[in-house]
Amino acid sequence: MKKLLIADDEDILRMLIEDTLEELPFVISEVTNGREAYERLNEETFDYLILDYMMPEMTGYEVLEKLSDDIKRTITIIMLTAKTQKEDQEALMQAGADYFISKPFSPIELADFMEGLLNEG
Repeated sequence: MKKLLIADDEDILRMLIEDTLEELPFVISEVTNGREAYERLNEETFDYLILDYMMPEMTGYEVLEKLSDDIKRTITIIMLTAKTQKEDQEALMQAGADYFISKPFSPIELADFMEGLLNEG
């Protein structure tokens, strides 16, 4: 089973993501802010990260900027963001994001997307 970390400060959104992906072979962990995400990523190895952009303590962008290249090479990073401007996405890609899911998102599309990632790897 693949390990997934969900980093989002909204309880309902984390629960929605977890419920959406429960049928897929993931061991899911959750954190509620950017600092916790950064700490968990440095303590534990994950295959996937769903990272909210706007969070307390550290934004998703700040998490990406601080993560080591070694960690970034071993994890697939999916940004969950309402920031859909091309410049924002380019900055996030430069910082290490691999994919984007725009808020609000469709749970079915999220499940299909994550299943596609699992089938690739």
